[in-house]
This record gives sequence, structure tokens and C-alpha cells, in this order.
Amino acid sequence: MELISLSDGNNSFRVRVLGRRSPGVLHLHDLLDAEVLVTSGFVSGRLAMALRPSDLASWARALDRLFTGQEICWRDDDHSPEIRIQPYNEEHETVAVRVEDLGSSCVSVFIPLCLEEGWIDEQRRLLAQVRQEWPTEVLESSWGVYEWRR
Repeated sequence: MELISLSDGNNSFRVRVLGRRSPGVLHLHDLLDAEVLVTSGFVSGRLAMALRPSDLASWARALDRLFTGQEICWRDDDHSPEIRIQPYNEEHETVAVRVEDLGSSCVSVFIPLCLEEGWIDEQRRLLAQVRQEWPTEVLESSWGVYEWRR
């Protein structure tokens, strides 16, 4: 299931959620396996990643910032690919995505995308679908202490 899907027919950037990492294992149950997919006429790539419920919440906040015209940086930590989205890149006069995998491969990809109006609303719809398919079912009541939500 897609969490992010940005494509103009020539270039695309997607984050696909594959499912729960370890269903039924309390402290890993809400961790989702995912992958970043980048395709263009020049380069194609795939990068595995994991998503926590907090990542979905930060993606929702990032969409709000994009809606107001602000550039965002999502997943900026040492263990994940860094994803930057510019709602308007002056050089290319389009939306632009930069994916950097500094923690593993040290590869960076820049993708300009000519997206249609309403692309942010579509990303919000995809986020809602992911949250519906894989709701948060575990509560961390204190650091390292987990219990099932009731």
C-alpha cells in the first residue's frame, strides 16, 4: 500500500508500506516495513526502511507544512533515508524531491516532478488509508514498557 505516491509519468517517488514488521510481538507490532522507490529515465532505486507510528504523525505534519508552501525534511535521523520535498523548486519550476541515504549507501537522488493540483490532498488520503489498514495497537506507557491498547 502506498504511503507516498508522487509521479508525473516520467519521474516517480514512492514510499510503499509492506506490512507489520512483527505482528503480535508487543514492542515491534506497530513497526511497519516499508520501501522507498525512485524511478526515472536515468535512475531507478529501492531502499528498505521501517516506519513507527511517530513517523506517520510527522508525515501528517509535513503535509501541513507543504500545503503552506514550506519545504520539508522527513525522516532526518541516522538510520533512515532523509527525504526532502520542495513544493516549488525555482530552478526546475516544479515540485522536487531529494532522497539521501547517508547512513548506508551514501547515495543522494534529486527528482523534479511536474505534479497536478491537489497532490497534497492525495498524499493525505494515502496516509489515512495506511493508518486505517495498520492502526496503532500498542501503547508505550513508559520508556520500554508496552501494553496493548484497549
